[in-house]
Amino acid sequence: MKKKLALLMALVMVCLSALAGCSGGSSADKPLVVGYSNFSSKFSPFFSETAYDQDVQTITQVGLLTMDRLGAIVEKGKTGETREYNGTDYTYYGPADLTITENADGTVDYDFELRDDITFSDGEKLTADDVIFSMYVLSDPTYDGSSTLYSIPIKGMEEYRAGMAPLGTLLYGAGKDNTDFSLWDEETQTKFWTDLETAGTAFAQEIVDFCIANGYNAEGDSVAACAANWGYEIAEDATAADFFWAMAEAYGGDFASLSSTETAGSELADLGFNPADYAVGIKTGESAPNIEGIQKTGDYSLKVTLTEPDATAIYQLGIAIAPMHYYGDSAKYDYDNNMFGFDKGDLSTVRAKTTEPMGAGPYKFIKFEDGVVYFEANENYYLGAPKTKNVQFKESQDQDKLNGVITGTIDITDPSYSVDTVKAIQAENSNGEVTGDKIVTNTVDNLGYGYLGISANCVNVGGDPGSEASKNLRKAFATVFARYRDVTVDSYYGETASVINYPISNTSWAAPQKTDSDYAIAFSKDVEGNEIYTSDMDDAAKDDAALQAALGFFEAAGYTVTDGKVTAAPAGASLEYEVWIPADGAGDHPSFMMLNLASDAFKKIGITLNVKDLANSADLWTGIESEECPMWCAAWGATPDPDMYQVYYSGVESGKEPGGSNYMYDIADPELDKMILDARTSMDQSYRKTVYKSCLDIIIDWAVEVPVYQRQNAIIYSPERVNADTFTPDVTTYYPWLNEIDKVELN
Repeated sequence: MKKKLALLMALVMVCLSALAGCSGGSSADKPLVVGYSNFSSKFSPFFSETAYDQDVQTITQVGLLTMDRLGAIVEKGKTGETREYNGTDYTYYGPADLTITENADGTVDYDFELRDDITFSDGEKLTADDVIFSMYVLSDPTYDGSSTLYSIPIKGMEEYRAGMAPLGTLLYGAGKDNTDFSLWDEETQTKFWTDLETAGTAFAQEIVDFCIANGYNAEGDSVAACAANWGYEIAEDATAADFFWAMAEAYGGDFASLSSTETAGSELADLGFNPADYAVGIKTGESAPNIEGIQKTGDYSLKVTLTEPDATAIYQLGIAIAPMHYYGDSAKYDYDNNMFGFDKGDLSTVRAKTTEPMGAGPYKFIKFEDGVVYFEANENYYLGAPKTKNVQFKESQDQDKLNGVITGTIDITDPSYSVDTVKAIQAENSNGEVTGDKIVTNTVDNLGYGYLGISANCVNVGGDPGSEASKNLRKAFATVFARYRDVTVDSYYGETASVINYPISNTSWAAPQKTDSDYAIAFSKDVEGNEIYTSDMDDAAKDDAALQAALGFFEAAGYTVTDGKVTAAPAGASLEYEVWIPADGAGDHPSFMMLNLASDAFKKIGITLNVKDLANSADLWTGIESEECPMWCAAWGATPDPDMYQVYYSGVESGKEPGGSNYMYDIADPELDKMILDARTSMDQSYRKTVYKSCLDIIIDWAVEVPVYQRQNAIIYSPERVNADTFTPDVTTYYPWLNEIDKVELN
């Protein structure tokens, strides 16, 4: 789940990719070279994970829906919709028109009418059958990719997914001593456990060797010592096998996620155990033969019915339309007889094409070789053949991206947009700006934000995370952290990032604005509700004011405060806490300075804050899941829709399942839960914005999250090689330059 949240936005952006401009005309044979971070070869519209892999498949696919530059859905893609942005009118096209109907019985219909002139890059027609096939892949009980289409209330979805589970999940749950072979044979079970233990032991040993080779542990350190640096506490005499089983338990038997997340080089499949071999679904009970709410209404039309309004659904429905004849089996498709292009529970044909994408997008995937992905223009592209015939996505180290544009080995890339990068670009351009004769820079706010998290279960008084005393304890820490955000963000990012005051990305339409009458600086009021800072305070006075406010919160939390120092903690609390930060063991993180300044400040009032700099970022997520990490620094990815269910919904009163990432903060507030549900079931954006502001205020009151920064991303290109007049204009967070890669020409 920790990966899924971070990947969710990237997947949505892929599926809703507009690629919206009409093009055509002559092509140049000279390749357009784009610098990328390393690929993972998962180029599937169903199973891509990293943003870089997703970009590879983005330009080979078309999405069912299109987004404009503000992140709003274009509902009339066939005829096109013209919308104004930044003083310019832009027309957006897509493969389908969408009509949404709210019915009297509370259900909602999404009717899609496809264009009838779209073909895939191999010349085969794109029809409603391809859309239905794609939806069924994403809805399969064994699907384990990043899409969460199955989570929206499509009529009949739960009934279709019931009564089946992946073989690997069942084998792991049954245990190696299982004697019930009604669902599988003994040979399969023996092979599963034998191969898993062999590969798992080698996998864990590789981590141990990595820790020692890279200086995280000393030569001769025990497996337990190395495991501790990887975020796992195991017995001192533990073996590599014990280490692996500890990881397996932490991941609940999800060996695919374990393998891709915890790897120190090799994945389990490289070592003799491929989780995909055990991904086939096993029938465990009754299930529906189809999804009632997905109906084919014509050769080029379909209807999706939701049982209730869901404001997030429109984004989830914007899936990539994958060719059934390529990813599935046309002989296994018969809509009227509940056959949807593959055997239910068996996605092996889909998985087999993971490294070689194909679709109806502007470019055809040719090969991935020696760190370069090669593409060729799709002459059948429904908006016209791309201007540039050949495109290459070239693996590049981050530190080499800018230099690649300068030297001419790369035409377009996305360097880390730091203070040093800005200075280097300015030095290269004769005008001393970030856009000039040598380099053009396009910046957009990152769809996400940096934060400091505080676990309510780890940082509380008397074992009651939601008490006022517990909230005051967390506010004491949050107040001091918040004091040092400005200097920290300015030092690390300069003008390429800004401090934020609510736990939401500034890119969201629901984000409070500084001009709002009730806008507030995060954690700037004391325990009595008075402003901590005044306009005439210098930095030293502000530092002292923050500490005095913190003392007030500590005292309200039940701490003993004497002569300006905390001398005793109430039951369940402590005078010493730890904050984790994945700064590569070298302090390289945007929030690292904030933690050190706060730690020094807390010493003055008798509180010890230990900063734990992690060499391996995977340790952070493991520590959070096991509730060993009381406070931490990280960043959230966001989605176009600001739905808060995933992170903040607890189900404390409703009995519904909590959001998949609620375990991180452990916030459990009935009022917050109710508002989250109210907002996600309303289609009224103005109402939702008002509700979300109240939600944000509750989250701040719980003091489980200190919003820190909103950073910018940059795309740079050489105007000497790329025709600037053809580069995507007005690039935004929701409308990346790849959306109009078909228009880009080289000089």
